[in-house]
Amino acid sequence: MEPRVLGKTNIQLSPIIMGTWQTGKAMWTGIDDTQSEKAIHAAMDAGVTTFDTAEVYGNGHSEKILGKAVGSKRDQVVILSKVFSNHLKNDQVIDACNRSLKNLGTDYLDLFQIHWPPGSFGSKKIPLEETMEALLKLKDQGKIRAIGVSNFSIDQLKAIFEIGPIESLQPPYSLLWRQAETDLLPWCSKNKVTVLAYSPMAQGLLTGKFGPDHQFEKGDHRSSNRLFQNDIYPKAQETLEALRPIAEKKGITLAQLALAWVIAKPGVCAIAGARNAQQTIDNAKAGKVTLTEAEMEELDRISQPVVDLLDENPVQWKW
Repeated sequence: MEPRVLGKTNIQLSPIIMGTWQTGKAMWTGIDDTQSEKAIHAAMDAGVTTFDTAEVYGNGHSEKILGKAVGSKRDQVVILSKVFSNHLKNDQVIDACNRSLKNLGTDYLDLFQIHWPPGSFGSKKIPLEETMEALLKLKDQGKIRAIGVSNFSIDQLKAIFEIGPIESLQPPYSLLWRQAETDLLPWCSKNKVTVLAYSPMAQGLLTGKFGPDHQFEKGDHRSSNRLFQNDIYPKAQETLEALRPIAEKKGITLAQLALAWVIAKPGVCAIAGARNAQQTIDNAKAGKVTLTEAEMEELDRISQPVVDLLDENPVQWKW
């Protein structure tokens, strides 16, 4: 996989990034720590150099498993983590970073991101200036190499960009979830902010593994995803059926097709989660798939009926 540069830094990312929300176990079902470690090892062997985690993923459990799996190969990988919206006061940001460093068994993070904007989930609305002051201090200390944000609106992104150096934005983005195209993607491209697309396979929907009557196990947060609700899901299934012949013709899976579409966008990487080694190997292969302009247009056309059913709310879940 050809590496991509993070924002205006010299940090290089793999276009396919392994996401480790599942690794934290919380809000997921059927996750096994041993399999998670094997998945991380397999990702590294397959050419994935970049791993995304967060303090809130299992209250540090994801970070601990990732750190254990990376072990002595820390200098061969790029690690991205996040501070949650309830830890955005100056001292809280510092403490959160130090916890993440301890969990990961490292003395620096390549990218430290604000996971959700201040005020999210009932948290106190801390001024962006206060949070940025702490992030810049951590950067000066060498504990973080770059600063990013996640789930920020265009106005929030512009506001923090005026306060300090932002190298990345992490929004939900996939063939079926495309609100970011309206203003975020063009703005990021213009300002050299790398887009780290999460849920690029629409939380598994674009893999084709969920049939028309699929029911999630209790405790799986995907049951509240808008794309899996009764008003959207049938149309999504129609879209999948239309996508299958394209994937089959190219000799790839539906998941690889979905990932290839995301990373074909300039300045965009795809954060792909996995619960076992085979999934990470399959995801990594998408980094070598090329799509023609005609194929990109066809994928856009096929997915549009689902996109048309969604409103402008960028939050995927009905929480």
